[in-house]
Amino acid sequence: MIPPLLLRLLPLLFCLLTMHPARGQAVPEPSLPSADRIRLAEAFRLKAWIGERVWPGWSRTIFPVLLVTRDQEFLVGHPAPSDDFRPLGRDALLGQEVLVRKRVFPPNLMATFPAVNGISTVVVGQAPNTDSPQSTAWVLTLLHEHFHQWQSGAPGYFASVDSLGLSGGDKTGMWMLNYPFPYAKPAVAGQFRTLSRSLARALDTSQGGADTVAAAQSRLASLVSPDEFRYLDFQLWQEGVARYTELRVAELAASGYQPDAQFAALPDFRPYGRQAATIRAAMLRELKDVKLAEQRRVAVYAMGAGLALLLDREQPEWRMRYLEQPFTLSKPVEAAAPKQVDIQDKPATPGERVSDIPVHHQK
Repeated sequence: MIPPLLLRLLPLLFCLLTMHPARGQAVPEPSLPSADRIRLAEAFRLKAWIGERVWPGWSRTIFPVLLVTRDQEFLVGHPAPSDDFRPLGRDALLGQEVLVRKRVFPPNLMATFPAVNGISTVVVGQAPNTDSPQSTAWVLTLLHEHFHQWQSGAPGYFASVDSLGLSGGDKTGMWMLNYPFPYAKPAVAGQFRTLSRSLARALDTSQGGADTVAAAQSRLASLVSPDEFRYLDFQLWQEGVARYTELRVAELAASGYQPDAQFAALPDFRPYGRQAATIRAAMLRELKDVKLAEQRRVAVYAMGAGLALLLDREQPEWRMRYLEQPFTLSKPVEAAAPKQVDIQDKPATPGERVSDIPVHHQK
C-alpha cells in the first residue's frame, strides 16, 4: 500500500521526471529549423543557377553562411571551421556539412566579414528576426551579402581599401559605417538631392540622362573634400551595387528560374518578379524623396543601385570592368555621359561644313 503522503507527491515526481532527462540519457543534438533549411537551400540553388549571368567569376566564389538562431549558430559551406564548432553531419537538402556552436553574434545580424577563421562569412539571423523577414527578400539579401564575398575576394581588395586613406587609423573596419561625411551640410544635402532626382528622371526614361547625372555628380564633388567624395564613391561602389545585385538577381530569376517546390510552399513565399518590382519601386521612391541628413549612409543604397542601372543602359560592359576600376561609380558614369564637342577645336575636313559636325550639349 502506498502511503498517503507519497500519493500526494506522485504528480510532482512525475513532472520532475518528464522535465529532466534521466542520468545517462542522451540530450538531442540541435538541428536546423525546417524553414531555415529551405530558405538556405533556395539561396544556394539560386546562386548556382545565376552562375556568371551578373558578375564574372561569381559562380566560383565560396558561400560560407553562419545562421544565427536564439541559442545556436549553424555553419554551412565553410572550408575551414574553427575548433569551437562541432559537426552535425551532412544535410541532404543543403547537400553540405552542417556544424554548430553556441550563439556568439546577435540574432538579427545580416553582414559579411571574416567571422570564422578569418574567412569571409555571411552572418545572418533567421528571417523573422532580421530587416528582411519575408522569405524571398531574405534569400535575395543573402545573395546581396554573397556579392560582398565576391568583392572582398578580389586580389588585393583589403590592401586597396587601406590605400584609400580613409580609415583614420581604425583597424576594425567601423570607419566604413562611421566616416564623418557631411551628410547634414545644407549645400551637400541639397546637391545630393539634385543628383538623386536627376538619376530618377533618367531611369524613368528609355534613353539619355547620363550627361545630366554626370554634371550633378561633378557639382557634388566640388562641394566636399577629395577624401569625402572618395568615401561616397566607395560606398556607392560597394553597397549601392550590392543593392543593384539583389534587383538583377530577382529580375533574372523571374525570367527563367523555377523556385524549389518546398520554398514556393512557404506561407510567405513571394514570386521573384513581384519582389523585383518591389525593390525597383522602393529604389525609385527613395531617389525621388531622398533626405540625406536623416538617412545618412543608407542613402547610398538607392543611389548606387540607380547609377548601376543607368550604366547597364548606357555602358553595358561596365560590369566586366567593375573590379578593374574599384571603389568608384563616378568615373564609369562620366565615361558614359555624352561629351560636349567644341567646334572650335575640331576643324572641318575638306568638303565638310562646320554645321555638319555633331555637337552634344550638356543639359
